[in-house]
Amino acid sequence: MTRDPEALVGRQAAGDIDHDTALRLIAKGDIAVEGRLVAASNATLYCTVTLADEAADGATLSGTAIYKPVRGEAPLWDFPDGTLAGRERAAFLVSEASGWDIVPPTVLRDGPFGPGMVQLWVDADESIDPVALVNDADPRLRRIALFDAIVNNADRKVGHLLPRPDGLVQGVDHGVTFHPEPKLRTVLWAWRGKPITTDEATVVARLRDAMTGDLERELLEHLTATEVRLTRGRADRLLEKGRFPEPDPDRPAIPWPPY
Repeated sequence: MTRDPEALVGRQAAGDIDHDTALRLIAKGDIAVEGRLVAASNATLYCTVTLADEAADGATLSGTAIYKPVRGEAPLWDFPDGTLAGRERAAFLVSEASGWDIVPPTVLRDGPFGPGMVQLWVDADESIDPVALVNDADPRLRRIALFDAIVNNADRKVGHLLPRPDGLVQGVDHGVTFHPEPKLRTVLWAWRGKPITTDEATVVARLRDAMTGDLERELLEHLTATEVRLTRGRADRLLEKGRFPEPDPDRPAIPWPPY
């Protein structure tokens, strides 16, 4: 998937490493586990990653990342075992295709404890309160709300929103996405029923169309054909209605705990 070099302006990853270099780092670098995020329900390991990068004239790149091995995934009653890491990668692929830059660079690869998801660590701006962003309906969250509706995010908590020092707000923890049944549970209901802008509709249409081409082929490496088809269908429904989705009165609309 090609990227416009101008889209990388102002986007930093792992210090001074740009987006595409960060992807190479986490895909090919040596992983050293430094610790574990004990509050996470699945095994979530904080790591350093280093790489002698041929594309950077042999310079040694280093950064930090989150590694979630498949073997550390807690069983869920409504998602097939061993699929959460692939769903995280699939969410990144949709984010990439949208151009919204919601999900940090994410790959599926082998690691110290077997195959798993590796995602670039994001240093959030500690001076910004994500709760305030949600309560104030910060417009930077609109694109995340639409993204969640498309990928059928069953667990968009406040703590999954990461405001970066450069002003971008990203989202993490997308393991429970793409379920074939309606599962949308989110704290981002501020725009429920409100019209989608022309620019937003353009992005959703591009995503819908991509899911019959290159994006579809990439997603099928991690999702079932039914899950990909229904993801395309959710994008279609957003375009048909022209509005943000509203909560389903017959099921929980907000994850618990919400933070």
